[in-house]
Amino acid sequence: MEVILAFVIGALYAAGLYMMMRRSIVKLIAGLALLSYASNLLLFTVGRLTRGIPPIIPEGEVTITPPYADPVPQALILTAIVIGFGLQAFALVLIKRAYQTVETDDLDRMNATDT
Repeated sequence: MEVILAFVIGALYAAGLYMMMRRSIVKLIAGLALLSYASNLLLFTVGRLTRGIPPIIPEGEVTITPPYADPVPQALILTAIVIGFGLQAFALVLIKRAYQTVETDDLDRMNATDT
C-alpha cells in the first residue's frame, strides 16, 4: 500500500509543479492545491498505515499495546488542510482582484503592466 501511495504522491507533486509553471495564474493556484494534497498524503504515509486500536491506554495498564494508530500525523494533516484552505481562499480573492485590475490572467502580461 505504501508503494502505491509513493507513486501517487510523486504524481501529485509532478502535476502540481507542472501546473505551477504554466502562464495562467488560475493554473498556478490549482498546482498549489495539488502540492498541498501531495504534502498531506506524504505526512499520512510517513505516519505509517496501520490498522490498529486507538491510542488510548486501557484502565489498569501503564503503556499502550502495539499495534496502535499514531495520532500525531493525523493532527498535522488536519492542521495542514485548514491552513491550505485558508491560503487557497486568500489566493483566489487576490487573483480576482488582480484580474479586475489588469484584465488578464497571464502572468507575463501582469508583469508588463504599470498600473
